[in-house]
Amino acid sequence: MNSTLAAGQPHQMTWLENQWEELYKDRNPLLVTGILAFTMHELVYFGRFVPFLLCDFIPYFKKYKIQPNKVNTSADYWNCTKQVLYQHFLYEGPLIFLFHPMANYLGMNISTPFPEWRYIWPQICVFFVFEDTYHYWVHRLMHWPPLYKRIHKVHHEYAAPFGIAAEYAHPLETSILGFGTIGGPLVYHVFEKMYFKAGRNWELHLFTMLFWIMCRLFQAIDCHAGYDFPWSLRHFIPFWAGADHHDYHHMAFVDNFASSFRWWDYMLGTDKRYRAYRARQAEEKRLQKKKGL
Repeated sequence: MNSTLAAGQPHQMTWLENQWEELYKDRNPLLVTGILAFTMHELVYFGRFVPFLLCDFIPYFKKYKIQPNKVNTSADYWNCTKQVLYQHFLYEGPLIFLFHPMANYLGMNISTPFPEWRYIWPQICVFFVFEDTYHYWVHRLMHWPPLYKRIHKVHHEYAAPFGIAAEYAHPLETSILGFGTIGGPLVYHVFEKMYFKAGRNWELHLFTMLFWIMCRLFQAIDCHAGYDFPWSLRHFIPFWAGADHHDYHHMAFVDNFASSFRWWDYMLGTDKRYRAYRARQAEEKRLQKKKGL
């Protein structure tokens, strides 16, 4: 099956693009997009948590646990799962189903062909920077005592977080902070349509949006996982935050407000206590190693 690109060049449909077309063929696009996005969200959210859950039951991985002396019980996992599912179905689900009409209204591309990866990855980077900036300032505001007590305190129930606690939060917080994830692509799309007009490949596509949400879920689960492995992304990208950075925020209830990157906390000094704490830990490990402990 062939499709045609904006430039008029023939495009050979990939297997995934063919499946995408079949999925929408003769069906209500609102329902298809809603079910597709919600199903993907649930599979990625809980599926990404499974490897970390298995690590909790394998003694070998305990050395990578950031707070090894704090053990989350089965009751913690079950309570968190129930609350997260409740929120997903009652609050996030309806918002996901509203996404399609909003995408249509803004003229977002939904049909094939998909953009090439060389156009998708720069957009993903832009979305990460937007979300991280938005998250830093709104999250910092959430620690203002009146907002913390009424809204943000729910998310801090677990001082030693685990993956699925990423979206364990007050519904208002989920909606407000969630704009960082949805708002970045929408702002990008409006600017591209109105000012840049760089062509179809640079326009926001639903496929790019779903891929972005998957990346964001991976990031959120990972930074709440409670593990810092030698292969964790922060060891390869120095400014990546990761679990090492965010776990301190849950443990100390202060500082490290950013979600993905370290630069806002570093520039504004909201990671000084974190860096001092990690320095003390490193010194203690050095002394223990010197003593042969």
